Amino acid sequence: MEKYKFTIIVPIYNEEDNLFRLERELLKYIKTAPYPTTVLLINDGSTDNSQQYIEAICSKSSCFNFISLKHNRGLSTAIKAGFDAVNTELVGYIDADLQTTPQDFNLLLKHIETYDFVTGIRTNRKDTWFKTITSQVANVIRRAFTKDGVEDTGCPLKVIKTEVSKNIPMFKGLHRFLPAMIKLQNKTVFQVPVRHYPRLVGKSKFGFYNRAFVTLMDCFAYLWIKKKYINYQIMKHS
Repeated sequence: MEKYKFTIIVPIYNEEDNLFRLERELLKYIKTAPYPTTVLLINDGSTDNSQQYIEAICSKSSCFNFISLKHNRGLSTAIKAGFDAVNTELVGYIDADLQTTPQDFNLLLKHIETYDFVTGIRTNRKDTWFKTITSQVANVIRRAFTKDGVEDTGCPLKVIKTEVSKNIPMFKGLHRFLPAMIKLQNKTVFQVPVRHYPRLVGKSKFGFYNRAFVTLMDCFAYLWIKKKYINYQIMKHS
């Protein structure tokens, strides 16, 4: 991937109905991206035909590559697998359901030279009222614990400097705490409003339990990591 500067990672779990539309939108974006861009599709142990479609997409374009996890381990694990695999200067993240658009990566990339982590804020959300309320509850809980100042940590559109992403301490549920984890490194975070769209096909993988209740439990894990986190900078070496 040496010829690329920006890698977009896309965690996928049972999204067969979305994948060819995802391919079209990402190819369209790559043509307008400000940096040479590649895509890493991460199959998180899908049980439908997602893997077959992923391989078909990657066979058609050298811009697409994939990782297939043996078992379904959740969104945080898929994101970590992507961070571990990426060797470009910048890494981005988007969900396969395309409720955000790859075109808005350009809004985030405008700020990545100044900041270490740039995340979207979903405007005019097109979710169901129940999904919106549970997401808002989870955000309130998380902000109360982390005090990271981030309005919409669940927005599935983010750009990070890759060297920073590789130093994030990982745990299950991490995807809710990326900004807080970045700040543990004394790195900078910036938020940008982005567009939001309804899910056209497939089903959301998150409900009230894993948005609000699990978020509360993960907050205590975050507080433990914050207390134990080791952060240092080398001033000189021989």
